[in-house]
Amino acid sequence: MVKTSMSTRILTHAGIIAGCVVMIYPLLWMLVSSFKPEIEIFRDPSLIPRYVTLQNYYLGWNAFQVSFGRFFVNSIIIVGFACAGTVVTCSMAGYAFARLRFVLRKPLFAIMLATLMLPFHVTVIPQYIIFNELGWINTFWPLIIPAALGLHAFFIFLIVQFIRAIPKELDQQAEIDGCGPIRTYLYVIMPLSIPALMTAVILQFIWRWNDFFQQLLYLADMRLYTVTLALRQFVDAMGRSHWGPLFAMSVLSLLPMFVVFIFFQKYLIEGIVTGGVKG
Repeated sequence: MVKTSMSTRILTHAGIIAGCVVMIYPLLWMLVSSFKPEIEIFRDPSLIPRYVTLQNYYLGWNAFQVSFGRFFVNSIIIVGFACAGTVVTCSMAGYAFARLRFVLRKPLFAIMLATLMLPFHVTVIPQYIIFNELGWINTFWPLIIPAALGLHAFFIFLIVQFIRAIPKELDQQAEIDGCGPIRTYLYVIMPLSIPALMTAVILQFIWRWNDFFQQLLYLADMRLYTVTLALRQFVDAMGRSHWGPLFAMSVLSLLPMFVVFIFFQKYLIEGIVTGGVKG
């Protein structure tokens, strides 16, 4: 019986390891290819390069009239403001729906949830017309303001579910101590909602950093390009594609997401599990 159990565990772990290898192989291949001479990338597909060079990183960083560092700065600006706005607006909306009693609270909450089923492409043209009338085309504002004003109902729903799991006795105790709704939100709810807020920030960071369609839609000046738009410039549909510099800059573009996930994954897991189970 023990042998059967041990065999099952060995097979299970072997299957998991094999699945991980299959999933991570493209990333490893891209990482190794970024250190190969461009002529060797597709000629030698092995994970052990015969020649190692940093030329792809140098060429990729200086490939355009604007340094690739500028594209990183642009992405960080958009992501930073979007994440900060998400924390403020979504937490306020989540607290209001979860704790406060006001007119049309339930219908408004239902309408907010209904927006989750609305395809993104339905709102593209109306949003573009509005931003064009405001003179925001070819600026960062269309990429920052909607995200900072709680555009994603999913984040509000996540925070609402998490706050509902917090005992209401804490609110009552704060009210006895003289705290109103605002102070209760700042000193009681916000500190206890850190896992949900961090989950929202991490997901917003990943979505904003990887966003391509909206950035392509609103940004035309190369000096305003983000990392995702800059990577697209390495692939020339009418001529030669620069695969070496593309892979090198792709590796660099993955590092921020990798670092964020490694250091904050516990908040991501705790926020999703607690909001889903206790909510």
